[in-house]
Amino acid sequence: MKILSDVLLESYRNQSGPDIQTALRQLDETFVRSDSFNFFTSIAVITSSKIEGEAMEIDSYIKHKVQQIEYLPELTQKPNDLFRAYIYAKENRLTSSHFAQAHRLLTEHLLLEHSRGFYRQNPMVVLEHKSGRIQFGAAPAHLVQEEMDKLWSDIDELLQCDLSVEEIFYYASFIHLVFVCIHPFNDGNGRAGRLLEKWFLSDKLGVMAWYIQSERHYYMHVDAYYRNLNRLGIFYEQLDFTKAEPFLMMLPEALDN
Repeated sequence: MKILSDVLLESYRNQSGPDIQTALRQLDETFVRSDSFNFFTSIAVITSSKIEGEAMEIDSYIKHKVQQIEYLPELTQKPNDLFRAYIYAKENRLTSSHFAQAHRLLTEHLLLEHSRGFYRQNPMVVLEHKSGRIQFGAAPAHLVQEEMDKLWSDIDELLQCDLSVEEIFYYASFIHLVFVCIHPFNDGNGRAGRLLEKWFLSDKLGVMAWYIQSERHYYMHVDAYYRNLNRLGIFYEQLDFTKAEPFLMMLPEALDN
């Protein structure tokens, strides 16, 4: 592996909270019906969007997607862009080129066309979601391509491996974490990172992964989400991924929902 690490895997196995296999089986038996995807994706999309400050209320967006109730375009455009990215991800295997296309979709009403799906060429700092203070510095611009090449190499390798359920959840979270730390795009990184995590899960677990309410869990525990990201340090080249376990544990905790 070039950028992901198994340094916390053994500890993760011992502390992985809910019985992941049992929780997935219950999820499959309880929620997965032919009409489930739109409903659960609506929840995923609007909660992921609200982490980034979108104004639309969760119940209003669900009414918009499930009951076709119309709202002002300025409320629905960006969440609907993200919804289209989730549909695209469900219909395509996870690859770097497909992920770039998903970023183009989810930033249609966020970025100018020349920035959609392309890595940034400028410095980037990540701001704390409430105070606006600098949380950490993302990967320097000259390292973004190199770091993302490493990440995609590791993702491709993992997609070819026979992994246990615990390993799938561990690496899905680690991919999410490393992606957010690199922060490769000019904007849309948070939404893209949470989609990337879910997309990896779906490629390894199948359709049931789309019903895991990870985005909702992160939104309901958004302070912990950012605090756990911040544990690693301030400067990208000095981040300490041995402190990542609290963040990695949040994904299996989402199964309690």
